[in-house]
Amino acid sequence: MRTYDNPVIGGFHPDPSVCRVGEDYYLVCSSFEYFPGVPLFHSRDLVHWRQIGNVLDRPGQLDLPDTARASGGIYAPTLRYHDGRFHMITTNVDGGGNFLVTSERPEGPWSDPVWIDLPGIDPDLAWDEDGSCWCALAGVSVARIDTATGKVLEGPLPVWSGSGMQDPEAPHLYRIGDWWYLMLAEGGTGLGHSVSVARARSPRGPYEPAPDNPVLTHRSTGRPVQSTGHADLVQAPDGTWWAVLLGTRPRGWFPGFHVLGRETFLTPVEWVDGWPRIAPVLERRPAPAAWHPRRPEPPRDDFDAADLAPYWISPRRRPRGSWSLSERPGRLTLHATGGSLDLPGHTFVGRRQQHPECRIAARLDPGAGRAGVSVRMDEAHHYDLEIAGGEASVMARIGPVRQELARRALPSGPVTLTVDIRTAGLGPDTIAFSADGGEPLAELDGRYLSTQVAGGFTGRVIGMYVTEGSAAFDWFEYLPTDGA
Repeated sequence: MRTYDNPVIGGFHPDPSVCRVGEDYYLVCSSFEYFPGVPLFHSRDLVHWRQIGNVLDRPGQLDLPDTARASGGIYAPTLRYHDGRFHMITTNVDGGGNFLVTSERPEGPWSDPVWIDLPGIDPDLAWDEDGSCWCALAGVSVARIDTATGKVLEGPLPVWSGSGMQDPEAPHLYRIGDWWYLMLAEGGTGLGHSVSVARARSPRGPYEPAPDNPVLTHRSTGRPVQSTGHADLVQAPDGTWWAVLLGTRPRGWFPGFHVLGRETFLTPVEWVDGWPRIAPVLERRPAPAAWHPRRPEPPRDDFDAADLAPYWISPRRRPRGSWSLSERPGRLTLHATGGSLDLPGHTFVGRRQQHPECRIAARLDPGAGRAGVSVRMDEAHHYDLEIAGGEASVMARIGPVRQELARRALPSGPVTLTVDIRTAGLGPDTIAFSADGGEPLAELDGRYLSTQVAGGFTGRVIGMYVTEGSAAFDWFEYLPTDGA
């Protein structure tokens, strides 16, 4: 029997939403303050996913000012396919509210935003038999909208507030058989997270709750996967049902720390007496019937392509003048746009940490610039290995404190920077920094770059930066070392 391992998309990929078109599955996640926004994945089996782009990949779709706070920006997208077009609806909490974009092809191009004058977050889309489109929002309310103009045609109508727990949010509305099912998250996105369901004969209600709500929660359990919720349902071609949802993998001594953010998990769903029953989220489970493994992405990006790979992200924006792949062919050249990683507006290009243990290396030609690699949660929580003036230094920013922890002279010219992350000790992990294969300059406690310390809805992003002048990166390598 084939099995699969959870999470199916590791690292900071929360709030998954999925749809199936024929034998193909497509999935999107929240991106918060990062650009480009709303990563888009493709799979043929719900297990093996490949990122094929980002839905919001140009400034006209996603405008995040420097005032956009960490963990602001883009919340909880929903992806649906209807009448020959893909529809993605989401909320920009720092610029305009709820909006919709569409495309004939998942790879794009996606349209400019159609703004929808509805309050709240976590919008969802569902169509009834006459073609009317219904939008559900956290709270929970529903409204009938015109997807072409964004005009609200009816509502919003309050229909259900869940079973009484905090934060009824992430609603998804489905027409299945003769019923309309409304599934939502309750209990907050932390350890109390859960999934509840209600149903009605009409999207307007009245809704009756499932007799055994919540239909999924891991709260008050010792399971290795916690914070399970924000689920979306999908039916496979063989008739089986599955849920994608977010969860976390806390590590270390009490209270437990998670550093990768909320990740995407997969679990089967059974229907019992007309209600969905979502199975507990296990680290390993029997796989769906379809099985289409993908060749792993190369661990090293040599920056030989004409554009950056879709997994590269930057805080808030990535101005064209801040980076180039053509200025020095085969290298990523970065130009400083801000003088400190402690403030918005700096030049940073990174990728999500997706494994509890990994090694990251980058080949840097610093020239006369000030540049390096950073392990980042936000502007107030990051560790940096920096090269400038013939010296390597390690800095830590933890809340209001910024401190240099190590300094070492280096020969002039290109240098290889390495970050080794391994699980150890009372915390979730240890982060070690070295240059040109030498002894580590510093080994730092990973707890201070965790959600439990930094707060917020994201996870670690590790990448390249420049804060003075310009610098060129010949390659960047990300290699899991934990067997995941």
